[in-house]
Amino acid sequence: MAKEIPDLVAEPRAGTGKGAARQARRDGKVPGIVYGDNKDPISIQFDFNKLLTQLRAGRFMSTLWNLKVDGQDDVRVICRAVQKDVVRDLPIHIDFMRLRRTSKVNLFIPVEFVNQDTCPGLKRGGTLVTVRNEVELVVTAGEIPDHITVDLAGLDVGATIHIDDVKLPEGAKATIDRNFVIANIAAPSALRSDDSEAEGATEEAAAD
Repeated sequence: MAKEIPDLVAEPRAGTGKGAARQARRDGKVPGIVYGDNKDPISIQFDFNKLLTQLRAGRFMSTLWNLKVDGQDDVRVICRAVQKDVVRDLPIHIDFMRLRRTSKVNLFIPVEFVNQDTCPGLKRGGTLVTVRNEVELVVTAGEIPDHITVDLAGLDVGATIHIDDVKLPEGAKATIDRNFVIANIAAPSALRSDDSEAEGATEEAAAD
């Protein structure tokens, strides 16, 4: 399932250079630029408060945006840089790169776990320990999945789920070239205590 691309609303910005950027900041705006795709760069600006809210919501730089600017066609972009004031740590300039539908881009995709109610390990009291709740994938800009699915059906206590165990969307691949862990099913505390006591008894017997 393709992920819905969120809108990001900007305003056209008159003028270029440091003078125009300073004027935008005095007007309560954050200046920015859009470049790439063999087209001329365009100058834009954002309402400071709205942009700050979106930045603080997280995953701003790993989200593909549908940029909307009055008088221009919508364009898919990804944020490539946010310049901040070194004292106040607030945005003062922002850069975006245009993407085609066929462009490849690295994005963090959420992990969704299914069939927890039929998982033998969880029914025995085990705990699902999530190592990664999102995974960075190389995906096509026009076919971004809204999540990847991890099926817990049939997994018992002690099971470990690696990235190679997950069916990734067509055309997507992990950015890390190794079979890393996504989650595991840990034994319930009572079972771990019983195992520890059993190991202790075995060691005492061996000592005798």
